[in-house]
Amino acid sequence: MELQSGVLLWKLLLLQSSAIILSSGPSGSMTGGSSVVSESAVSWAAGARAVLLCQSPRMVWTQDRLHDRQRVVHWDLSGGPAGPARRLVDMYSAGEQRVYEPRDRDRLLLSPSAFHDGNFSLLIRAVEETDEGLYTCNLHHHYCHLYENLPIRLEVTDNPHAVGAHWDGEKEVLVVERGAPALLTCVNRAHVWTDRHLEEAQQVVHWDRQPPGVPHDRADRLLDLYASGERRAYGPPFLRDRVAVEADAFARGDFSLRIDPLEPADEGTYSCHLHHHYCGLHERRVFHLKVTEPAAPELPQRDSPVNGSIHSSAPAPDPTLVRGRSSVINVIVPEGRAHFFQQLGYVLATLLLFILLLITVILATRQRRCGGYEYSDKRSRKSKGKDVNMAEFAMATGDQAFYRSEDIQLDYKNNILKERAELAHCPLPAKHIDLDKEFRKEYCK
Repeated sequence: MELQSGVLLWKLLLLQSSAIILSSGPSGSMTGGSSVVSESAVSWAAGARAVLLCQSPRMVWTQDRLHDRQRVVHWDLSGGPAGPARRLVDMYSAGEQRVYEPRDRDRLLLSPSAFHDGNFSLLIRAVEETDEGLYTCNLHHHYCHLYENLPIRLEVTDNPHAVGAHWDGEKEVLVVERGAPALLTCVNRAHVWTDRHLEEAQQVVHWDRQPPGVPHDRADRLLDLYASGERRAYGPPFLRDRVAVEADAFARGDFSLRIDPLEPADEGTYSCHLHHHYCGLHERRVFHLKVTEPAAPELPQRDSPVNGSIHSSAPAPDPTLVRGRSSVINVIVPEGRAHFFQQLGYVLATLLLFILLLITVILATRQRRCGGYEYSDKRSRKSKGKDVNMAEFAMATGDQAFYRSEDIQLDYKNNILKERAELAHCPLPAKHIDLDKEFRKEYCK
């Protein structure tokens, strides 16, 4: 009867809604975005092989060859602050339970469905004096490299009124009467502990590049890597053929990016994104890459002479080479005397040609002026020797207009208006003037 009541109490306690849920950093951030875990500035010389380190052991791709034993829960008991802890019971996600002490068999129980409902609580059927101490619920996920624990202190008392549970600021303290069952609560319902089939979900790694001045949300995708072996290359053509990640990256957890050879146009910000959706891993590592000029090759020094006659065959370093750049020195070589006379001949010939051209222009101008004077004299003499006969020209005082000769019968008020009308219809005849005669009159006066 007592055994049946204990089993019933165990079932009721497993169904209770009040539970303490373990908090975990990685599992709590599964739904969040990528968090920057590191940011560094790196510098490489142009032409060298650049390696941007991006490593994480949590991204190692492993297959479950042990029938899903990558998740395990175990309870430990520590007798005192300095005493060593001893293993009480453990259970793998496959449902296999193991009790270490023979006296604890059939006394310590874990729920067989713990990895399905997330209830990893420990039931002690009959509490004894030796069961008092600090218990620890440990959850290990070897696939995701997660390790979580929850401490609970158990105290045994003979006073029924002292039974209860309270929080001391760091852990839960459970006070149980001697001989009564005790339930040490440990609940974690995160899917990383309860879902078995999602362990095979793919992990994704990708590299992004931001040219100088480009924000993070407009970065260019360079590479996509999947745990299944699929790879996709993006980015500009001048960079796509020079970037690579090792083929066994998921086997070693090393996703470092190699750029070989490095060029000045490769400067920018590179980001390594690690996503493990099952394990809740979302990390980002940022590298600010700067490309410097290649270092100048060091030339060997000239050896000191031995006995004043032996020297090294290697030439001395050129003083004009500074950090790989050559300086140009202009040297003015003095020229011979023949070159001076040659330049002087060019100047004199040009001057002589200019003088000849000037003389030609002056002569042509003077010849044109003399010809104009002679022509004007001839015309003046010709006009004086010949008299103009003005009688040959007849000048009319006005244009003669022809009008109709028909008489127009009009009524006029008086004779004056009639005479005016007749004069208008019959103009006076043209008057001939002898201009030669008029000119003589004017001359005689």
